Amino acid sequence: MTAVTLPEVLTVAAVLFVLGLVAIFTRKNAIGILMGVELVLNSANLNLIAFARFNGLDLHGHVFVLFVILLAAIEAAVFLAICLAIYRRFRDVAADQVRELRG
Repeated sequence: MTAVTLPEVLTVAAVLFVLGLVAIFTRKNAIGILMGVELVLNSANLNLIAFARFNGLDLHGHVFVLFVILLAAIEAAVFLAICLAIYRRFRDVAADQVRELRG
C-alpha cells in the first residue's frame, strides 16, 4: 500500500476549493451557495490537516481545524436562519432576486 503524499492532498484540496468557488458564483439558490462555502471551508481544513501531518504532527493544524468546523457550524445556522427569513418574505430562496429584507 502506498502512502499519500503532500502534493496529492494539496491537489484534492485545490479541486475542492475550485468546485466550491464554481458553486458560489454559478448558483442562484441560496442553499447551493451555502454548499459552495462549505466546500471552500473543507478545502481549507484539508490543507491545515495536511500541513500539520507532513510537518511534524504538531497539534496546531488540528486546533485550527476545530475552530474552522465550529465557525462553519455557526455560519450554517445563521445562513439557514437568513434563508428562512427570505423564504417567509418572498416565498423563494433565489439569491439573485432578493435585494433587501426590510418590510
